[in-house]
Amino acid sequence: MTRKTVKRVKTGSVERRFSMAKAGFLAGAKYATASAGSIFTPKDQREARRKENLSARAQELVDELGRLKGSVVKIGQMMALFGEHFLPEEVTTALHTLENQTTALEWPSIERHLKRELGEVKMAELDIEETPLAQVHKAIRKSDGKELVLKIQYPGVADAIDSDMRALVRLLKLSRLVPMTEQFNLWLDEVREMLQREVDYDLEAHTTRHFRQVLAEDTRFVVPEIVTEYSSHNIMCMTFERGISVTDPSVLKLSQERRNFIGRAIMELCCREVFEWNKMQTDPNFGNYLLRFGDSPENDQIVLLDFGAIRDFDNEVLGPGREMIRASFHHDGDRLVRALNALDFLARGAPRRLLDDFCSLCFEAIEVLQDPDRYPPPAEVLNDKGEYCWGNSDLPNRIMNRASRNALSVHFDVPPKEFIFLARKLLGAYTFLHVIEAEVRGNTILEPFIHMQEEADVILVDQKTISPVD
Repeated sequence: MTRKTVKRVKTGSVERRFSMAKAGFLAGAKYATASAGSIFTPKDQREARRKENLSARAQELVDELGRLKGSVVKIGQMMALFGEHFLPEEVTTALHTLENQTTALEWPSIERHLKRELGEVKMAELDIEETPLAQVHKAIRKSDGKELVLKIQYPGVADAIDSDMRALVRLLKLSRLVPMTEQFNLWLDEVREMLQREVDYDLEAHTTRHFRQVLAEDTRFVVPEIVTEYSSHNIMCMTFERGISVTDPSVLKLSQERRNFIGRAIMELCCREVFEWNKMQTDPNFGNYLLRFGDSPENDQIVLLDFGAIRDFDNEVLGPGREMIRASFHHDGDRLVRALNALDFLARGAPRRLLDDFCSLCFEAIEVLQDPDRYPPPAEVLNDKGEYCWGNSDLPNRIMNRASRNALSVHFDVPPKEFIFLARKLLGAYTFLHVIEAEVRGNTILEPFIHMQEEADVILVDQKTISPVD
């Protein structure tokens, strides 16, 4: 399929605001017209018609965002990633299409930008492919044939973030597709902060070097090397790293031993981020990983890509989250309630029955990391060695079905963003192992990490805790 391209990015704030306002107004008008027309639809068909209409209007908006490119696309992608907490399902579904269907900038515009950033001399040293590979352009250094990639920030993108955010809010208001709540506004602030980090290529290059250094002795992982001579404030040059997608059909053709090796590695990386480094990849989509097969299982490797969504957490916010994991692992309800309260997840006066139900939910949520001899999961997810069969598990569906009953309670506040980041991280690791159908005892992965920073976390939670029970 031919990739859609545009000659230039609309960078002027007036032009971008007009494009979004026009799209929002048209979507809102169409939605209102279709909604009015549904009055004559039989009652049993109205909800399906409403969802169909909402989905179509949301997709039209997303198509306009994709044409605009720049920060507004990243806004949409981030809202898709975290938006299920405050956006209609039809809107988040449409936003997810931005991950793969954004419009590329035509090569002459990219070439002019590269020449301004790198200069004619540096450009002459590289043979750059005009067609982008995902979000980067592959290049060959002519002097030694070294394969590189150039991650290019479109001109004016960083400067457009604030105006794009304001324009997007107006678009959503005009479209009438999203409820304008206080929680939605808080998340917009978080998205703005995340965007500022993602367009900071100097910070991303620093973070990439950091991960390359801390994982240098772990041969299971490959982190690209930053090539400074072809990098600038708006261009990041890295070594090109080969590999295949996690979802490639060839992955499931690997032996169980090899898939277990890969799964254990990714879950251990998750534990290191949460318990050891306080530095977390908050965008756990499969596009940030490649697999590289060696000549034996122990030589298989995971290539880690895109460190723009790495977020640093201090113990003040991550400590209670770690305590939630420990309490769930030990099935300690009182400890879990203290951690929840420290996260400001509980309203005052929550009845004990509701707390017990929620604790039971958390205990089940961590079954993949439990000792199956102490707390057995459903029989169908264990093999004859007592290993958890991640591919057979329907754990997220079970948890969502139970959580939906608790989430509606007035005693549970909207989850703080730090809690959602942590939940996303764990879910991303779970999904990775689920897709490759790993069979691993999760407790043997978690146990080496679970006591890290524990004493300080317990003290912190005790300091922040006020009993939520009347």
